Amino acid sequence: MNTLPQFNTPQLELLHRGKVRDSYRVPSGERLIVVTDRLSAFDSVLETAIPYKGAVLNGLADFWFEKTRDIVPNHVIRVVDPNAMLVKEAEPIRVEMVVRGYLTGSMLRGYLQGQRTFSGVSVPDGLTKHQRFPEPLVTPTTKEESDREITPENLVSEGWVSAELYERMRVVALQLFNFASAWMAERGIILVDTKYEFGLLNGELILIDEIHTPDSSRFWDAADYAANPEGAAQMDKEYIRQWLIAHKVDGKYPTALTPEVTAEAARRYLDIYQRITGQPLAGAADADVNVPARLVQNLVKEGFMQDAPVEQLNG
Repeated sequence: MNTLPQFNTPQLELLHRGKVRDSYRVPSGERLIVVTDRLSAFDSVLETAIPYKGAVLNGLADFWFEKTRDIVPNHVIRVVDPNAMLVKEAEPIRVEMVVRGYLTGSMLRGYLQGQRTFSGVSVPDGLTKHQRFPEPLVTPTTKEESDREITPENLVSEGWVSAELYERMRVVALQLFNFASAWMAERGIILVDTKYEFGLLNGELILIDEIHTPDSSRFWDAADYAANPEGAAQMDKEYIRQWLIAHKVDGKYPTALTPEVTAEAARRYLDIYQRITGQPLAGAADADVNVPARLVQNLVKEGFMQDAPVEQLNG
């Protein structure tokens, strides 16, 4: 069994089950984030888990947290399993700092419908699909049941953040984006856009959640973009989104993937990991690994769980 669609244990307090990540409280009081192999698309979680996806996301997040700790502190204590990370408990700031380097995605859709202002940022007429902006744009959204665009002024007036805290987040978000953009450019990758989430720990701003992963970011192959900017293919989970769109029936997306699409998605996740880090994902060659069992073994080794039967739900 080489996927982790879900992990349940009565031995740890479940704090939150997200679309992809599950959070638990460990006996020492810290938070354990388990990154599953679930995949979310069009606001729903697919029935099919993607092999290695959770390990890729967890590994890339750890890679970038380490690379950027001189820019801003983060919540990482240590990785305890390829699919799990122990982190400091922070007070989350309910704002997503979205940084965009190119006109694409939801911003492009709005632009084509005549929208020219996004989260308080105005852009001119005459832009083309996938055009690069002269400077990256910060277009924040709220973190609610349905995230919404919001201006910095309204973030302050509605009480989400203070003006000083927002400015600190804005500056750090741009520093992170520019650092990662330069790193990826040297490896033939374009960081198109991404999101950052922050928290407060003892009054200090820290980076939380994930950073520069295929689930939180959009990547293009630089050579592909140079050859055909408007047709540049994304290197993240857009492959799966496009397959779902192409296989809609009566207006509804498929709830599961074919084995062929699943295998190709896994290959793409592994490829972006290696292109960014320069190393293959550890353990990727072992297709027979029982991921839930390995996770339990590592949590027992950490002293977070007892070596006893644990319910593991997969699917």
